[in-house]
Amino acid sequence: MSDQLTLTAETRERGGKGASRDLRRNGRVPAVVYGGKEEPLMIHVEEKLLMKQLMTGHFMNSVVMIDVGGKTIRTLPKDVAFHPVKDRPIHADFLRIAKDAKVTVAVPVVFTNEEASPGLKRGGVLNIVRHELEIACDADKIPDEITIDVTGFDVGDSIHISNVTLPKGAESAITDRDFTIATIVAPSAMKSSEGDTTVDSGEAAAAEGGEEAE
Repeated sequence: MSDQLTLTAETRERGGKGASRDLRRNGRVPAVVYGGKEEPLMIHVEEKLLMKQLMTGHFMNSVVMIDVGGKTIRTLPKDVAFHPVKDRPIHADFLRIAKDAKVTVAVPVVFTNEEASPGLKRGGVLNIVRHELEIACDADKIPDEITIDVTGFDVGDSIHISNVTLPKGAESAITDRDFTIATIVAPSAMKSSEGDTTVDSGEAAAAEGGEEAE
């Protein structure tokens, strides 16, 4: 389960581009906390601390406790906008959530037991269709990753959501279809091992053309 993170914030009274630029020049990132049947709360957080938490790799699927003036707000990050050139965070959105709330998050997938896959042992390639899965689960039980066992899968096989054992209490947010997560495909060397007749056909056509010319 992802660790609970904490961000210290301050409220901001002024909105608009000018106020936001002033904050960024001072190493702060403007943000907003919304939802929970309350009015949106405009805040700003320290850029260095936000970047440190973003670098954990699981910031977007972690509960973030925002401390504003001694009051703690339980949130889930929903969006972080970055400067197109400098790659620095310029704005963040947080959703208020209750302690027992159910949330939908994107959780990265990790494949295991590749040595037990006949297809991969034969030189097949794992073609990942979805690097993340949309999962619905309790806010306090968001998994760091979803493990997918590829034992027994051969070349030509597909791994669907129905093949995956999700953590207890978690379920796929997509329920209308048994979608594909990955496939095991044959490498080009394996495909060509059966023989490529393209050159032979071309040579034959050239020969026929030569005979006609004579």
